[in-house]
Amino acid sequence: MNWNTKEQLEDLICQLVSWDSRTGTEGEVLFPYKLKDELFKMEYFLNNPEFLELYDAGRDRNALSALYKTEKSDKTIVLISHFDTVHTKEFGSKSRLAFSPRELTQRFAESPEDFSREIQDDILSGEYLFGRGTMDMKMGIALHMHLIEKAIREKWPVNLLLLTVPDEEVDSAGMRAAVENLETLKKKHGLRVSLFLNSEPSFTQRPEDPNYYIYSGSIGKIMPSALFYGIETHAGEPLRGLNAHYMASFLNQKMEFTDAFSEEEYGEKTPLPVTLKNYDLKDDYSTQTSNHVASLYNVFTMKQNADDIFVKYNDLVNEAMDECQNQYDIICRRENIKPVGKIKTVTYRELYDYTLKKIGSKKMDEIITAYIERGDLDDRGKSMRIANRMVTYCKELVPLTVTLFAPPYYPSVNASEDALIKNIVQYTKRHLSENHSINPIEVHYFNGISDLSYVTYDSHDDSWETYKDNTPVWDRTYSVPFEKMQQLQAPFINIGPFGKDPHKLTERLHKKSAFEITPDLLENMIKAFFIK
Repeated sequence: MNWNTKEQLEDLICQLVSWDSRTGTEGEVLFPYKLKDELFKMEYFLNNPEFLELYDAGRDRNALSALYKTEKSDKTIVLISHFDTVHTKEFGSKSRLAFSPRELTQRFAESPEDFSREIQDDILSGEYLFGRGTMDMKMGIALHMHLIEKAIREKWPVNLLLLTVPDEEVDSAGMRAAVENLETLKKKHGLRVSLFLNSEPSFTQRPEDPNYYIYSGSIGKIMPSALFYGIETHAGEPLRGLNAHYMASFLNQKMEFTDAFSEEEYGEKTPLPVTLKNYDLKDDYSTQTSNHVASLYNVFTMKQNADDIFVKYNDLVNEAMDECQNQYDIICRRENIKPVGKIKTVTYRELYDYTLKKIGSKKMDEIITAYIERGDLDDRGKSMRIANRMVTYCKELVPLTVTLFAPPYYPSVNASEDALIKNIVQYTKRHLSENHSINPIEVHYFNGISDLSYVTYDSHDDSWETYKDNTPVWDRTYSVPFEKMQQLQAPFINIGPFGKDPHKLTERLHKKSAFEITPDLLENMIKAFFIK
């Protein structure tokens, strides 16, 4: 066997990490082809090449599926992972070593004093492997390859479908594309999904957290955003206009750390909202004030849907703009200057309908297409500039704040009350305690955001219509297959290896957890529930 012993698994993770696949790079494009070649080293896939497939995920990227199929059952476990990683700027001169785990680990061991005491202890212990993607989440892929190989060798009477995707770290384009193809795969091979098994690593809940976690749900993430369109003026006559930065400051204060969206379930709380991006749409420097500024806000969810968030968000925007107007009016009275106008607030849908009526569908399509085709802008930049361009045709509305959604959107999902998941959680706790002296803790909402958000979407929820209507790039460069997701109703769980510091210079994987404990756990869990 190629990926069975702890030594073989360490070799495999080092190989997978060496295939640099940072999001948006050529390496991300090439990774699934390299992985496909690696899987073809197995005689099973040489004899059944139709069980290895690639799926277009846009921008030359592909998701990859590898199927082990038994004739004894239609029960199927879908093994979910992602192969893209975040970038490596924090490595500085050690950037090359980010993809050489053994060499990087040795280099850190030569100068442990450069790090905090906790990290020094981990370096000198010899228990960790450092490197970009070791923890998040190429070890998950390695574990799934191990399970596929085991199933083939031992002829397990349950189907395993390995599904690994690009772009999880930015927009989850890979998983969204894979969802579109899962139904086709199910029909093509006669599969019935019994479990989605993700193997994202165990994330710390707080700094220096030593606990091991398993996850029966995944937190949601949505980005309510705003375009502030003021009235430009010369900096020497500031009150003859209304600075969009001034307008934005009121909502930024209102949104940052607000508890308006807070949720608590199972004793767990959503992190507070923060501003993820604040930028000026004025390209050049001049002494003219800016009349258009954009803000993007991160909001986490558990039970709330897009409707719930948008209603609360618009209430906050209205409050913030009322406060802005009041302060501005006070300043104008103090300076004995007439205000330039009253701030209006509209949703993107309202702006779209207003502009469409004014300029017609042909001109509207030209506006949207012009920005959709710009390769120098991401979906967030395109969204803001589309809304901004519409306002230029409706200057009678300014000063104006436009509320909208910017991609990506990760719906929250939870399987904590599912009978199978409850049993798997209890089995996992017992197995780790009795065999490895580990007492795992169940987390009901994975706090790292995951591709599990795109399975088992609430079949009764239609709030995505609100999301669709208020996302400027919807169905052009970004969409979420909500209806297909609603068809993928199966329990899910996230069980992965222990590690520390994802997305940081000191990202590291606990070797015993990755190469011994977790493979043993996953194999025995599958046998206990699906091979009796």
